Amino acid sequence: MNIIRHLIQKEFLQIFRNRLMLAIIIVMPIVQLVVLAYAATFEIRDIDLFVIDRDKSPASRALIDRFAASENFRLIGYSTETGAGDRALLRNEATMVLEVPAYAGRDLERDSRAPIALRFDAVDGFSANIAGQYAAEIINRYNADRQVSGRAGSVDMSTPLSGQHGFENPEPGVEAGETGPPSGRENPATFATVDVNVRHWFNPGLNYRIYMVPGILVLLVTVIGGFLSGMNVVREKEMGTMEQVNVTPITKTQFIIGKLVPFLILALVMFSIGLLFARFWFQVPFEGSPALIYLLVTTYLLVALGLGLLVSTVSHTQQQAIFITWFIFVIFILLSGLFTPIDSMPDWVQPLTWANPVAWFIDIIRRVMLTGAGIQDVWFSYLVMLGFGLVFISGAILRYRKSST
Repeated sequence: MNIIRHLIQKEFLQIFRNRLMLAIIIVMPIVQLVVLAYAATFEIRDIDLFVIDRDKSPASRALIDRFAASENFRLIGYSTETGAGDRALLRNEATMVLEVPAYAGRDLERDSRAPIALRFDAVDGFSANIAGQYAAEIINRYNADRQVSGRAGSVDMSTPLSGQHGFENPEPGVEAGETGPPSGRENPATFATVDVNVRHWFNPGLNYRIYMVPGILVLLVTVIGGFLSGMNVVREKEMGTMEQVNVTPITKTQFIIGKLVPFLILALVMFSIGLLFARFWFQVPFEGSPALIYLLVTTYLLVALGLGLLVSTVSHTQQQAIFITWFIFVIFILLSGLFTPIDSMPDWVQPLTWANPVAWFIDIIRRVMLTGAGIQDVWFSYLVMLGFGLVFISGAILRYRKSST
């Protein structure tokens, strides 16, 4: 134990003497947490909206006012000419064009149905899809309010023909910007209504940061555990001190433990700081047990540290260690479910996530922090992570023995 204690002291001295490594340990995770928490979001606001109102009726103005009042849209232009919206899209001034055709208000009262047209700049397909969902929600509420107030009719959305923006053509026999005849459908106002009571558990405000910050905390400890531990061992090789260690009575296991423990402690300290930021700065709820969280984080750090040390045993320079570790962790992060839900990935990709410790830990920490899951809920995932840690650390010890004989 004395040998391991002295090794740990030596590692801490080396870390605190290396200003670059100390800056990476302290500054980079905090910057990473703050910047990513604000930048990594799928929430889209201030969508540039151009309005074409060829009807100019009270019904059309009421609909346009709803879009203008929404925090998701920003009205950047208004016209009564159809071509003005297309020009705004071509000049990249607008993301969406809302067009209300002539006599829409009359059709709404007479035929209980009136078409409107939505055109999108679909270069960014994801943003266009989200903008379409926002628009559909506003229009559905507009229609529902008309029914509640006893006014007949509903507004129908259609996608007009636009060959330059990735839109599908309308159905055969239907002109651009129209939806065709009612096809014998009854007046929507004659239907009975169903009251829906929607409750969002665990994230009532649908705040995307609450979903993202726990995952970013995983990246924080991954950087410290995976990158720095591997670089530190390779640095010993570059400085020539590895040969001195090999002629001492220190065993390979003692050497690996001496390398693991300092970065494990530092990573836990930085995780605690990140957890305080998450709780008090980003207002992320903490429903689970703190003891369970730290047990899980410690286990995951064994995985990250073990992988970093394993990479260091096959690397001869710090540059090689950085490139190999970066390649591995980029794949892990992309397949982790941090930015894209695993269920939305292709079927052939989803099985690969089973071999991804980052994916397991992101799922665990979100469940424990946000839903209050206990060990009985995450025990299988915990055992999988523990298995990863044992495999990586054992591999690092065995590989280190081979490279030093």
